[in-house]
Amino acid sequence: MSIDNLPPLKQVIDTHGLAAKKSLGQNFLLDLNLTAKIARLSGRNEDHDVLEIGPGPGGLTRGLLSEGARKVLAIEKDERCLPALAEISDAYPDRLKVMSGDALDINPLDHLTSPIRIAANLPYNIGTELLVRWLTPPDWPPFWDSLTLMFQREVAQRITAEPGSKAYGRLAILSQWRTDAKIVMNLPPEAFSPPPKVSSAVVHLAALPEPRFAADAAMLQHVTATAFNQRRKMLRSSLKSLSSDIEDHLIAADIKPTDRAEQIDVERFCALARSLKAA
Repeated sequence: MSIDNLPPLKQVIDTHGLAAKKSLGQNFLLDLNLTAKIARLSGRNEDHDVLEIGPGPGGLTRGLLSEGARKVLAIEKDERCLPALAEISDAYPDRLKVMSGDALDINPLDHLTSPIRIAANLPYNIGTELLVRWLTPPDWPPFWDSLTLMFQREVAQRITAEPGSKAYGRLAILSQWRTDAKIVMNLPPEAFSPPPKVSSAVVHLAALPEPRFAADAAMLQHVTATAFNQRRKMLRSSLKSLSSDIEDHLIAADIKPTDRAEQIDVERFCALARSLKAA
């Protein structure tokens, strides 16, 4: 259970009184062998800076550093965790920078040097929002080479879902438009403290040099959010708020107006976004 000379995570949590807070979406992964494995799944990081969101008591942080990451920037909202993270910083001089604050409000690029990867056991309450932000910058390629992220398994399945499945939706389209996305690890509830009610999974998303198909990121996000907000309706109905000529745009994108959102692949959603943007 040890990957360095620091205490086991359970001891760290007990010493610093770090009972997980549901309000912060916290579930701590205590097995340091698992955190080291997740770090390895993110890639060889000797020549990369790594951004970590929500390190908590520092299990994945220690995994990343012990596996050789050039530098880790850890952003933590829970100030109770800062003393534990400071102990890790002391053990890995000049390789860990800890920032206190909300990851949604902090620009990490002021503190990182390219090339950059992101690896995190994301807090459940902001995980999806962060992922969408990372996938939809106005310019591509993004500042990161890859994302290695832990989610509830249901969310991981939504990221990697194929058209026609119940899990297929906006997250699948945004992820598969610009990245190669795959589930690389599954974790049961009992791996965490406290155990969540659902299983978890690690998803690895490797940024493509260019999106698979041309489209405006903001328009694609708007189209898919609108389409899947009423996924049981025909697209000519669910998307009518986007254009008075929505049927013409659907036909131009090789989509039947009577199709439903879950039937449409990434290529045709991008074609629809281009048509609407041009208009």
